[in-house]
Amino acid sequence: MIASYPQARLRRTRATAWSRALHREVLITPADLIWPLFVTEGSGVEQPIASLPGVSRWSVDGIVARAREAVDLGIPCLALFPNTQAERRSDDGREALNPDNLMCRAIKAIRDACGDAIGILTDVALDPYTSHGQDGLVNTAGYVENDATVDVLVGQSLNQAAAGADIIAPSDMMDGRVGAIRDALERDGHANVQIMSYAAKYASAFYGPFRDAVGSRGLLKGDKKTYQMDPGNAEEALREVELDLAEGADSVMVKPGLPYLDIAVRVKEAFGVPVFAYQVSGEYAMIEAAVAAGAGERDALVLETLLAFKRAGCSGVLTYHAAHAARLLGA
Repeated sequence: MIASYPQARLRRTRATAWSRALHREVLITPADLIWPLFVTEGSGVEQPIASLPGVSRWSVDGIVARAREAVDLGIPCLALFPNTQAERRSDDGREALNPDNLMCRAIKAIRDACGDAIGILTDVALDPYTSHGQDGLVNTAGYVENDATVDVLVGQSLNQAAAGADIIAPSDMMDGRVGAIRDALERDGHANVQIMSYAAKYASAFYGPFRDAVGSRGLLKGDKKTYQMDPGNAEEALREVELDLAEGADSVMVKPGLPYLDIAVRVKEAFGVPVFAYQVSGEYAMIEAAVAAGAGERDALVLETLLAFKRAGCSGVLTYHAAHAARLLGA
């Protein structure tokens, strides 16, 4: 039992800055951040994304410059997403298997420039490559076929691993894909390539600006509710995580982030594994909109939201504010 007032005054330890620092339970550092970046074709290209103020698509040389910046800031990992040209998109997403595709060229360029100084996380899903915007192969009835899609995802994963990816992150939400990818990586000599599974990815309203960034806005026919999770479900998220861990995932992700902190807490408490959260494009855009409207101060909003992920038990956060946050934390 603890003492009662006035013997116990919880404000005592808050009275000075040094004491608040001494008693702080959770800290956020640049080492907790993963920086998502969008890759586009060309050279010397920067394309600002209107719905993501302050975020751009970069050509491969620009991505290399961002990688060097991340190393200097102490950010340990980048997450890459390609903006595939319309003429390279197809119903079967075959460009995902091209060893010279945009993603593979970016991976190789970062590896050549930075060596092992930074980790490279790569998205595995077909929506950046399909002409219909779905994450998998669609049958004549409009349904995304699970097993046929998994076969392509395995090839995509091997393609990225061969290019130098450190972490394969399947975001498609097909059943069984983690086990199939893990088996293929082991078989093809990529035993040390990690899998960070998007284990609890919800069919969310917060993804809109991301679709602008990868060029899939307006392409999507139908929705993704037959494979992404229902926002009302929490027990199902635990089942998804359990299956992915059993199939060989090294870490798991909850997506989106702040609206699903309860899921992150439950996953951490249930499994005790590394849990990551994705502070998605809509979350970023809301913070920037609040700043533009004078409703909040960017630095404080960014750091407080990132701290919330750590307090919920996350090992790290994917955030478009990564570079800004790292500068604040390193100041």
